[in-house]
Amino acid sequence: MVMTGVVAKYATRGIAPGDRLRYWNAVAEDAFRGTSVQAESQMFEGEMLCWSLGQMAMIRTRSIAANVLRRALYGNEERVIMHVQLRGSGRHYQGDRETQLEVGDFVIGSPHENYRFELSPHEMMVVEFPHHELAKRVPDLNDRMARRICGTTPAARVFNDFLHSMWRQADSAQGGPEWESGINRVFYDLAAMAIQGDSQHGDHTANRGQRWRAYALIESCLSDPDLCTNTIARELGTSARTVQNIFAEMGTTPSAAILDRRLERAAEKLLADPTLSITEAAFSHGFNDSAYFTRCFRQKFGVSPRAWRMGHSAGG
Repeated sequence: MVMTGVVAKYATRGIAPGDRLRYWNAVAEDAFRGTSVQAESQMFEGEMLCWSLGQMAMIRTRSIAANVLRRALYGNEERVIMHVQLRGSGRHYQGDRETQLEVGDFVIGSPHENYRFELSPHEMMVVEFPHHELAKRVPDLNDRMARRICGTTPAARVFNDFLHSMWRQADSAQGGPEWESGINRVFYDLAAMAIQGDSQHGDHTANRGQRWRAYALIESCLSDPDLCTNTIARELGTSARTVQNIFAEMGTTPSAAILDRRLERAAEKLLADPTLSITEAAFSHGFNDSAYFTRCFRQKFGVSPRAWRMGHSAGG
């Protein structure tokens, strides 16, 4: 795959349209051996980040609607593979089990058996790692395989937040073996909590679930300048009015929630990456106008983005 600690980036942009699906299949095979992708059109569009961190081989990928198939993997070490639905929806098939995933949900499968995914236009995180690390934390792991793990439970929300945070640090993460093994342990512990919490929290309401899915969608799509109420409604399979009502119950609006998270994430990034310009911070978080970004930033934090960075640098 890639050197440990190094993020490899792939995209179909710049590839001749008729060659894109063939290129994407080569990328998928290199990421996880035995994987192939089928799509209705040769005009394929996709992006993928690949990252190996300690025991974990990971990708974060987005593409148009596609079917993903993987042949059984043979080897001495038993491994498991986790698919986390960040955007869109998917249907996972393995053995005699069929699992529907929505935003925030995930499924644990075996790479040693054939499986396939039917995916809408989507963004997904995939992690492959040793079976024994999760099995010693989840004694009945084999009974949980190829079953939906709900993304709306408290434990699953914490796990999802950790995954997003981990990927935000990917480009700047240069820790040694101890750091990598520590991140691996946190991943396994939080994944186990989410899996076990799924069976202990079956009484969550549909409205709470929609609220979490809406926020998970916002979190994964902040860089998209077109993200809006209608986008959220379309991804959740509901109406714009329902989305507005969900946020109204929390005393806000979809637009305000999107703006708030964009500003918070941009503020974090400005401190984490001293080389990032104000304009780059704005555009990478869904703003089309750096002047508008600066006005909104000042309204939220009381200072300009530049003053925010200088103030925290002086204080740190």
